[in-house]
Amino acid sequence: MEGVSRLFSGMRIAATGMSAERVRIDTVARNIANSTVTRTAEGGPYKRQVVEFEPILLRQADGREVNGGVRVRAVSNDDFSSFERIHDPGHPDADAGGWVTYPNVNATREMADLITAVRAYEANIDVQENFVRMADRALRLAQ
Repeated sequence: MEGVSRLFSGMRIAATGMSAERVRIDTVARNIANSTVTRTAEGGPYKRQVVEFEPILLRQADGREVNGGVRVRAVSNDDFSSFERIHDPGHPDADAGGWVTYPNVNATREMADLITAVRAYEANIDVQENFVRMADRALRLAQ
């Protein structure tokens, strides 16, 4: 019975990875969609968002902590990269000097993040498929 429990544990861990990467994919998509928004309801340009992951630690009966997967700790604003300022006096959001502040979203970085997140998501799918194949083999051997 412990082997079956481990099998499903591995599937649950892969599922947590897929769930977390899905949040990252959605966040990157939101960043790309808002990459030209110069005025938000909060005021100022759109702020790039980043996803922070954290491990899920499970305490065993014997007191040990084991990895139970990963989850999203937070989706927060990227306060480390700077906004881009472009001189465009005709823009409706230009300041008195004709400068417009654009979001701190870099399309190249976002596409790289998107590719990484999609590949991590696919890797977790592969892990789950391997677990299913192993379970299928185990069931056939038990017959």
